[in-house]
Amino acid sequence: MTISDVLMVIAVICIWSLLLVNVALIIAGYLYYIKTENEDVPEIKGEYPFVTIMVPAHNEGVVISKTVESLLALDYPHDRYEIIVINDNSSDNSTELLSRIQSRQPERNLIIINTDAFTGGKGKSNALNIGFTRSRGELIAIYDADNTPERTALRYLVAEIMNDATLGAVIGKFRTRNRDASLLTRFINIETLSFQWMAQAGRWKLFKLCTIPGTNFIMRRSIVESIGGWDVKAIAEDTEISFRIYMMGYRLKFQPKSVTWEQEPQTVKVWFKQRTRWAKGNIYVIVKNIPLLFDRSAAKIRFDILYYLSIYFLLLISLVTSDLLLVLHAMGYVHTTIAGLSSFLWLLAIILFVVGIFVTLTTEKGEMSLSNLWIILLMYVSYCQLWMVVAAYGLFNYLKDVIFKREAKWYKTERY
Repeated sequence: MTISDVLMVIAVICIWSLLLVNVALIIAGYLYYIKTENEDVPEIKGEYPFVTIMVPAHNEGVVISKTVESLLALDYPHDRYEIIVINDNSSDNSTELLSRIQSRQPERNLIIINTDAFTGGKGKSNALNIGFTRSRGELIAIYDADNTPERTALRYLVAEIMNDATLGAVIGKFRTRNRDASLLTRFINIETLSFQWMAQAGRWKLFKLCTIPGTNFIMRRSIVESIGGWDVKAIAEDTEISFRIYMMGYRLKFQPKSVTWEQEPQTVKVWFKQRTRWAKGNIYVIVKNIPLLFDRSAAKIRFDILYYLSIYFLLLISLVTSDLLLVLHAMGYVHTTIAGLSSFLWLLAIILFVVGIFVTLTTEKGEMSLSNLWIILLMYVSYCQLWMVVAAYGLFNYLKDVIFKREAKWYKTERY
């Protein structure tokens, strides 16, 4: 075998190993969906616990009013929760809009914290830490500033965590509110359903593992106090705090019946900036937690560490290597005897990709349509390939942050 053959075999094995892991997650996630579809959410026994909902917001005037109004309309007892909006160094009309809502609802526990360039403007984690100092709830819920949760969302999260003392946090599902705005948002909607909801469900079903998604989740106040708040260096503060909760001995559960709707990027430029930020943030978390692979007390979360490590490093390198070798082989610069086999496996991978996602779409009302088949195929050859660029650019930016010791700041996602 030539060196090209060896490299191609290694790349193909790595790609297919991760592909089969994701197939297993989809199957397990579908089984979890069938199970939860026929189950009722637990009831809250006794007095409802007091909950603090925190909403970190930076220049969110376009969406913040709708978000706060939806939080005020939750079916949770109004005297048993407070809403803290951290209006973090905003330069738009957010302050005026929030004051207007507050004046219309003087009887409600709606707290507005306005920070300036000195105290705020340093990222979501810093804003959450500021909000936490004013909170009173024994449970802490987080919603992003573009979210409109369904009326039952909070009650379902509270019911789950109050009925199981082993749970440190409970996460819900988020859906794409503007899915029909563009072809890109249709791609994001499919990605959210398949790689967010179904993968979370599969990991919970197989390993009792989940990752906090950054919005529509609830956690115990005692946990935040024990870990000293959110890591201000972490852009992906949701993933980072998930690992710390697991290291405390708690579990995280996924409750798909708790649903929030969020706005997604409608242009490639905005999407690319958002996703490279996510990639950079997750790479920070991976590097920070690699030592846990050799820690016996972290045995339960080794799958997640290896999973993220494989996605952001092993898969990226394998995809780039295999694609490059196939292109060079076609151009006659290198020779590989397994190019035909690689092409066959590539075709088979596409089939598995399409079937897996289509099965996922059958779990959501309004998503089951044969017309989605061409969207999925188009997504594979365009949207999914851009992921390699996103991951590589995220890694590049992470290394720049390390070298130049840059502090975290707000990376504003444009709203519509």
